[in-house]
Amino acid sequence: MAHRWTNDLTLADATPKAAFLNRRQILAGTAGLGAIGLVGAGGAAHAQDALEPNTFEEITSYNNYYEFGTGKGDPADNADKLEITPWSVKVDGMVDNPGDYTPEELLGGLTVEDRIYRFRCVEAWSMVIPWNGIELADILNRVGVQDGAKYVAFETVVQPENMIGVQRRVLDFPYVEGLRLDEAMHPLTLMATGIYGEPMPKQNGAPMRLVVPWKYGFKSIKSIVRITLTDEEPPTSWNNANAREYGFYSNVNPTVDHPRWSQASERLIGGGLFNSRQDTLMFNGYEDEVASLYEGMDLSQNF
Repeated sequence: MAHRWTNDLTLADATPKAAFLNRRQILAGTAGLGAIGLVGAGGAAHAQDALEPNTFEEITSYNNYYEFGTGKGDPADNADKLEITPWSVKVDGMVDNPGDYTPEELLGGLTVEDRIYRFRCVEAWSMVIPWNGIELADILNRVGVQDGAKYVAFETVVQPENMIGVQRRVLDFPYVEGLRLDEAMHPLTLMATGIYGEPMPKQNGAPMRLVVPWKYGFKSIKSIVRITLTDEEPPTSWNNANAREYGFYSNVNPTVDHPRWSQASERLIGGGLFNSRQDTLMFNGYEDEVASLYEGMDLSQNF
């Protein structure tokens, strides 16, 4: 596996899969995931090692997936209805090889990476999650990005008969998101297919989801069925719903508050210190890796 950065996080920082594997099995099965997991916080400690470890249950039971309801436990309760077999991803727009791909066709033969990433929700809570997946750049290179493409747009599956949130129209569906091409091609940007080496749980975005660790979590779109290369900035669901509160970039920035709450600190999910808080890091701790992408931009305006 190709890994490009040193890591300041270990399995002690991540949510352990206690309900399925003991720690010895984790370490044996991942060949030292904590030693090779890919993050980049410039050596900055995130105070996570002082916490009681989370449980794997929290990764899969405390999350947002509005297609299955707006409560934190709703996805775990309702996402079992999600149909993921068969699955097809439409790749279109400014690509050399457009088409409808199965996950095997799109991802097969590419390098699966183990990545321990911080996850920061716009709601000011956070976790540390060990993902498995493939660099999005490898997928885009496979389909062939044409000259002139500037953005990558993504779309989530819509299964109205299986998705109670779609039935209730809590947002305009399908859920859509987008990245600038240089963001999409950055080595930190992952198409995640699992957690702890297991296939992605349905409530977390099976069979594949985006993970962009320096952005608020809603940018990491789940259950992807379409990838489009375009030369125009694509619409995004939360920006469409409320542009004043949710910008296109949505980079983690402790100096720019949400209009209804501060982003200067975050609540750590899990353990006996469930309500403990820590300072939020610029770009969620990945400043050394990604700040150059936004050089010269006013991040208070391009939020």
